[in-house]
Amino acid sequence: MKTTQTLAALMIASTALLAGCSSSPVQSTNYSTQADAATYGVIDSVQVVRVDPATSGVGAVAGGLLGALAGNQIGSGSGRAAATVAGEVGGAVVGNKVEDGRNQQHDVYQISVRMDNGEYRTVNQDSIYDLRVGNRVRLVDGRVYRY
Repeated sequence: MKTTQTLAALMIASTALLAGCSSSPVQSTNYSTQADAATYGVIDSVQVVRVDPATSGVGAVAGGLLGALAGNQIGSGSGRAAATVAGEVGGAVVGNKVEDGRNQQHDVYQISVRMDNGEYRTVNQDSIYDLRVGNRVRLVDGRVYRY
C-alpha cells in the first residue's frame, strides 16, 4: 500500500512540474476566427482630404435623350432628323454641365486603422462622429465604428 501512495505522489508532482515548465506562452484572444482579427483595430491617424468626384456620364445620356425627344417634335422630313440630332447633342452638353455642377469637390475624413492582425487599412468617410486617434474600432462594410 505504501508503494501505491508513493507512486501517486510522484505522478502528481511530475504533472505539476511539467505543467509549470511549459515553454510556449498561451495567448488569449476573444476572436472566434482569424477573420475577426481583421475587422478590429485602433485608429492610427485621421486626416481631412479633398476629393474630386468623377462624372458618370448619366447627365450626358439623360440630356441627350431628352434633347432628342424635344428635337423630334420640330419640323418634318429631313428637318426633323436634323432637329433631333441637334437636340441630342445640345441636350448631352447641357446634361453633362448639370451633372458637373452637382458633383462638387468636397472634404472627407481619411481614417488610417492599424488592425489587430498587423495590417493597415485606410477608409474614407464623410463624417467621423466621435472617432479619435487611439480609439478601438471595428470595420464593417467599409466604414469605421467605435467599439
